[in-house]
Amino acid sequence: MKYFFLLLTGISVFSVSAQSVDKKLEASIQKEISNFHGDIGIYVHHLKKNKVVAINADTVFPTASLIKVPILTGVFKKIHDGELKLSQPFTYNAKRAYGGSGLMQFYKDSAITDLSTMISLMLTYSDNVAAIWLQELSGGGIVINKLMDSLGLVNTKVNSRTEGRQEIWKKYGWGQTTPKELATLFTLIREGKIIDERYSDKMYRYLKNQFYNGRSLSQLPPTVNTISKTGSVDEARGEVVLVNAPSGDFVFCILTKNNKDKSWTDANEAETLTRKIAALIWNYYEPKHSFKNYIPIN
Repeated sequence: MKYFFLLLTGISVFSVSAQSVDKKLEASIQKEISNFHGDIGIYVHHLKKNKVVAINADTVFPTASLIKVPILTGVFKKIHDGELKLSQPFTYNAKRAYGGSGLMQFYKDSAITDLSTMISLMLTYSDNVAAIWLQELSGGGIVINKLMDSLGLVNTKVNSRTEGRQEIWKKYGWGQTTPKELATLFTLIREGKIIDERYSDKMYRYLKNQFYNGRSLSQLPPTVNTISKTGSVDEARGEVVLVNAPSGDFVFCILTKNNKDKSWTDANEAETLTRKIAALIWNYYEPKHSFKNYIPIN
């Protein structure tokens, strides 16, 4: 069986051959998550071996800041269409200030920035002000959602500030996705299939630089390249990571919701579990590697 996804150009298609389930890895992950106080979904795909683990992988979860990856896709579609440029200047208005993560909220009124800086802030520091602005520049949630549909990611949606999605926003917040779909989006970027290799390459480079590296990334060797993004709200934590590992690239996405532990510390149950799963996956694929999984430094 083969699955086909349309590229953003609306012309080319690509196929992914049938995948087999890695039952050994699945059993280990199931054991690790058995006592979690909340709902969890996991998707793991070793691209070279083409083996997967799918646990509630098609279940819809809140994205929180993970929605910034679909927004990134929307921005690059506009760049491809000649409507935006990475060097394009913009003037910040202090009225855009918005709470939560990020640095742009501390900009002085009338400060000059550019599109590339905004993208970097959105992804590296998970900047909310930059992300909301970039969502607007992408054409808004309706446009981004159509792009996700064209990629076959029909459950990946922007809800906030999007006409007709006010009710579902109350349930999922800014955005929604599934573990499999978000991992697939990362895979498309890795394989050069978002618009084309040139645009995907640039997106990949932006996703390599992560300030929030205390979850899965803390359990992976710093000398091995990764792209990743985290997302957090009180009742949900999520992360998607693609690793350029010695045994071959692999991608995993861990999403949670209805979490009993709503704390905002490194000891949060969902974040602790995410680190354990990341370490488990790394050690499973790279058992002979010298890297030792450490407890993150506070």
